[in-house]
Amino acid sequence: MASPTTKSLQIGFLVFEQMTQLDMTGPAQVLSRLPNCQTYYLSKNLAPVMTDSGFAIVPTTTFADCPQLDILVVTGGIGIFALIEDTEILDFLKTQGDNAQYVCSVCNGSLVLGAAGLLEGYKSACHWAWGHELAKYGAEFVKERVVQDRNRISGGGVTAGIDFGLTLHAKIAGSEAAKLLQLGLEYDPAPPFDCGSPEKAGPARVDIILANNVKRIAAMREKLKSQKF
Repeated sequence: MASPTTKSLQIGFLVFEQMTQLDMTGPAQVLSRLPNCQTYYLSKNLAPVMTDSGFAIVPTTTFADCPQLDILVVTGGIGIFALIEDTEILDFLKTQGDNAQYVCSVCNGSLVLGAAGLLEGYKSACHWAWGHELAKYGAEFVKERVVQDRNRISGGGVTAGIDFGLTLHAKIAGSEAAKLLQLGLEYDPAPPFDCGSPEKAGPARVDIILANNVKRIAAMREKLKSQKF
């Protein structure tokens, strides 16, 4: 069991347009409770960033002002298609990731780590609908809620970010601290439907989700054609 840390931890979350906010806010709520830590919400500038839920998140730190992070977290959303074509963002992630203690992702944020060259030869979680894309970056998709491969720790789709956060919290501060935090947050899932995985939902619902993703991807790519990086 890990023992509570006395080292000051620098934790950074990338924020970006059309991110899925729960990918980030779930684990941020958990990891920000680590003892003696500083949490940064990172972007190129400090302009508000619109999420896919229709509200904005305000970054706290620019790339230029970001210290070397101990924990780098990249989360997901349809907006990742802009990130994987943005060399400034990928270079920032590569520099930080090469020197971070933990390199982490939630949902299809793992594809961004892959595009930055940070997942080659690693196993990683991802949202079930996007995991096959990891092979493009030399990574192996593992369909689990949380996947640990050396210092790469990843969460599956969206809500798995909370599981990821608790897993990393336990590694750093100890399992008892993580259990107390889970109790304090009343994280005791009891969903009204047993429909949270492709296996449980069935092929008809899976097809609907995949078709919706195709439409969203096409719309995002059309938007990107008019943007310069």
